[in-house]
Amino acid sequence: MTKVITKFTRNVPHWQPRVTPVDLKEASDEQLDALKVTPSNTKVSEYVLTLAHDVESLKVRSPLFNAIMYDKGGMSRAERELGALGASMVNHCIYCAAVHAARHAQLEKSTDVTDKLFRDGAKADLSTRDRAIFDFAVALSEAPSRAAPEHMDALKAAGLDEAEVLDLILSAALFGWANRLMHVLGDPVRVGETRN
Repeated sequence: MTKVITKFTRNVPHWQPRVTPVDLKEASDEQLDALKVTPSNTKVSEYVLTLAHDVESLKVRSPLFNAIMYDKGGMSRAERELGALGASMVNHCIYCAAVHAARHAQLEKSTDVTDKLFRDGAKADLSTRDRAIFDFAVALSEAPSRAAPEHMDALKAAGLDEAEVLDLILSAALFGWANRLMHVLGDPVRVGETRN
């Protein structure tokens, strides 16, 4: 008997799909075309190969993902990762939380923020700017109506401009969707273990 990972960590687990991913050797021309653009322009993951079963969605999803998370200007990459981490923690997406926490720590060259969040949860002691970003992403992810005027006031008081606020909304919203998709398509497992 093996366990699906249930605790937040920066150690990115293996993601085990419930649906057999597309085999690149057997992929159709349309699937191969959709797979040309990958999230963060890295290798083609099992997750992306699973999404390749729906070519039309994948052709839109990967460029959108890259535009929201990696475009120049607006909010910093690390802060976009913090927004995505807030959404992933609310949705309890262990895999995405690990990816975003690891990227945030790498970009910031510090594990301080993610250590605090994983140890202390939403009550973690964060800088004013990180607190405003995290709280807004959490409220938006719990229910869009919970992202209230006081959250916007906190973001503005922390120095975020309109373009940065939009980037935060997009990164949190993107992972509100992506987390749920990952949950139904597979599970985070430790390497060498399989899902029951």
